Amino acid sequence: MFFKRIKTISSEKFLTTVLNTRSKHYSSEKIKTVGVLFHYDYFDDYDFFRTLFTDLGLNDNHLRFIAFYQKENNQPNSWDASYTTADFDWLGHCKSAEVSEFVAQHFDLLVSFYKPNRYELKIVSAMSKARFKVGISNEDERLHDLIIDVALKDQGTFKVELVKYLKTLNKI
Repeated sequence: MFFKRIKTISSEKFLTTVLNTRSKHYSSEKIKTVGVLFHYDYFDDYDFFRTLFTDLGLNDNHLRFIAFYQKENNQPNSWDASYTTADFDWLGHCKSAEVSEFVAQHFDLLVSFYKPNRYELKIVSAMSKARFKVGISNEDERLHDLIIDVALKDQGTFKVELVKYLKTLNKI
């Protein structure tokens, strides 16, 4: 119990440090590359995002996914980038090479499509080098540049709102 509390405190401190060091450079450049982060136990519809972004004229090979999962029996396919709670040390730092590679990429857009919030998902969103970050959870407003507060099952509304805001911001 004591060690779990220490892990929570040190993880939240690390998250705050990462969020405070983020430099926000907004530009009106069009979106060419997209990263998608989601909780695989609650949402696993890759085709929704593929269809969404190919409809917007984005090439399929410029779309990258990473999934977090908790339940061993829900493990994504071997060709999908994924990580789990075991990939984090007690200070909250991720040891996974797949996560390191994902957060190092300079995406034009990062879509964080997850609810409920978990530290393992928030830290990947925070560490990402994406220029523009979109999320669906308003629990921690520091994580994203645009928050579209919808339920996971309400994909149609998310799609409409995302396209509307991206057009307004001249991103597509």
